[in-house]
Amino acid sequence: MSGIVLSSSVRQNLLSLQSTADLLATTQSRLSTGKKVNSALDNPTNFFTAQSLDNRASDINNLLDGIANGVQVLQAANTGITSLQKLLDSAKSIANQALQTTVGYSTKSNVSTTIAGATASDLRGTTTYSSATALSNVLFTGAAGGATAATSTTTLGSAAVATFTGSAINAATTAAKLLNGAAAGDANAGVVAGDTLTVDGKTITFASGDAPTTAPTGYTQVAASAGVTTGNVFTDANGNSLVYLGSTTKASIGDVLTAIDVASGAQSNVAGTLTLNSGQTASSVNGSGALLLKSSTGADLSVSGKADILKALGLTTATGTGSATVTAARVTAGGSLGTFVQDGSTLNVNGKVITFKNGGTPAAAQVASGSGVTGNVVTDGSGNSTVYLNKGTVADVLTAIDLATGVQTTSNSGGTATLTTATGQTASSLVAGALHISTGANSDLNITGTGNALSTLGLTGATGTGTAFTASRSAASGGVSGKTLTFTSFNGGTAVNVTFGDGTGGTVKTLDQLNTQLQANNLTATIDANGTLTIAATNDYASSTIGSAAAGGTIGGTITTALTFTNPTAPVADAVAQATRTNLVSQYNNILTQIDTTSLDASFNGVNLLNGDQLKLVFDETGKSNLNITGVTFNSKGLGLAGLVQGTDFIDNSATNKVLANLNTASSTLRSEASTLGSNLSVVQVRQDFNKNLINVLQTGSSNLTLADTNEEAANSQALSTRQSIAVSALSLANQSQQSVLQLLR
Repeated sequence: MSGIVLSSSVRQNLLSLQSTADLLATTQSRLSTGKKVNSALDNPTNFFTAQSLDNRASDINNLLDGIANGVQVLQAANTGITSLQKLLDSAKSIANQALQTTVGYSTKSNVSTTIAGATASDLRGTTTYSSATALSNVLFTGAAGGATAATSTTTLGSAAVATFTGSAINAATTAAKLLNGAAAGDANAGVVAGDTLTVDGKTITFASGDAPTTAPTGYTQVAASAGVTTGNVFTDANGNSLVYLGSTTKASIGDVLTAIDVASGAQSNVAGTLTLNSGQTASSVNGSGALLLKSSTGADLSVSGKADILKALGLTTATGTGSATVTAARVTAGGSLGTFVQDGSTLNVNGKVITFKNGGTPAAAQVASGSGVTGNVVTDGSGNSTVYLNKGTVADVLTAIDLATGVQTTSNSGGTATLTTATGQTASSLVAGALHISTGANSDLNITGTGNALSTLGLTGATGTGTAFTASRSAASGGVSGKTLTFTSFNGGTAVNVTFGDGTGGTVKTLDQLNTQLQANNLTATIDANGTLTIAATNDYASSTIGSAAAGGTIGGTITTALTFTNPTAPVADAVAQATRTNLVSQYNNILTQIDTTSLDASFNGVNLLNGDQLKLVFDETGKSNLNITGVTFNSKGLGLAGLVQGTDFIDNSATNKVLANLNTASSTLRSEASTLGSNLSVVQVRQDFNKNLINVLQTGSSNLTLADTNEEAANSQALSTRQSIAVSALSLANQSQQSVLQLLR
């Protein structure tokens, strides 16, 4: 071959053809492989750079499987947490059923006491009252000047009797006959049966015939005594009299005087015996034959009757059948009130009646059964009294008022009243002439009256026109007002320190206010219609005993000095309710078993983040970018949940609430871990997407360095094919030139 000599043109064409063939081969190689760099010979820099990028992309691609597995591990753990949360919700439902079921005890531990009169609106009990003092106007005596204050011994009636002196009549003595008889000294009063005299409102009736052997109904015969009466006078209990004119034993002037004295209150008919009342003077006939009529100290004397009768008795100068009246008025003095109390006047004191009566105070033997005499007062033992005016004093009025208000009480026996001032009371008194009336504690004071008693005793107010005298007692709070009630901390509650009062300034008055105070100490209070206050444990602590060493709640305070509390009772279990709660304990424990098994099953490819395993994920080819996820132990114990014990747990709301608190804590733990897993899963997924994109970037970069532009290479191929054809033609032409030389040689 070396001996072959080619012409320059042929050789040039051959070289061109060879070059074109080489380029065409290169272009065809690029078109067939799609790369413009297929080996280091093509482009060492691009080849090795692309190879490095491809290698890194391959390494990162190998990590994607591990990352994908990590995603599944996290999702498995998250699925487990979701299931555990549902199981916890079921456990909560069971605990809530325990709260909603009947309290496990038919009777809770309690203490009680009775507060008299206490109600839900006022726990202080019956309001107590103390006696107040009400003052009357100043009372004055009848002393000259009218400015001398009365004393307790000042009498209600006159200090002395009044006298009416008639004209001399034929009767020289009281024994003289009322009508003309055999004796020359008999009076001729002109009285006939049916005539009457009215003396101080009492009636003296003249009857025909001799005195009967049996007294008329309601009357008592006045027996003859020392020439005072002949026994022709019969009197009733009110001072009215019957005077029998007589046929055998004729009525005398003395009989008329006796009847007048009984009617006026100067004398009394005591079981048929005429008795001169204390301090009184009997009516009589003076030495001149004139009648001396005497009033009592308790009332002025007023005698009314037919004028002819009174004229015949020397009592008037009027004549005729019409009525005439003679009077003898008492005179006030230093020992009596300036105004006399009228006979028949009354005071109504708190519904009790005090009657002022003209007449002498009866002896113990003369009063009605059950009544008693004290001073010049006769009381029936129920607060009603009669004050006798003949000797009655201001002190007697105060005694009668105190008996009516209950300031004083009486024990009546044998007609004698024994007075006792009620405990804590002060008897009414007279100070500087004014009545100091104790209201008593039983009711407010209210005094009304008839006659002139109200005004005479200064009970008509400043203007003297009042129709009632009133005063209020001093009201004090109920029995426990100001007392304190204390309980030490009961089952961890806030110790109670309650002061009873009017409900202001932090004091407690109502049951609602008390319960507000007790609630923080796990106690509650109720009160019944009898005022029994019961303080018991709430449902939450139904199994606890108040005051026990374990629970606390010891009672104390100053209230215990006023009230006696019962010893704390032990709670009484409700068998049916406890059986229900026991069944719920079993259901709860079954849920815990499911929590344990679920946490063990939450694994993927042997990794369980809920059972304490760890997960390490590598994100780059160097191993420097990674994520370590530490697992948790989320079985029942890991969640802080323990199996319940029958007879201990769920026995009351407190025990149940403790379980619920643990469940809520476990639920919060699950939610927190779910959040952590979610955050980690998000990180892993981001890195997974990042790596995928990075691989694409690396591979794209590699391709950019090695891949051929097929459009360009296709154009090159066409151009090279054309060039090759031209080169062949040129070579052929060159050869033809040589062939021409050959022809010449031939």
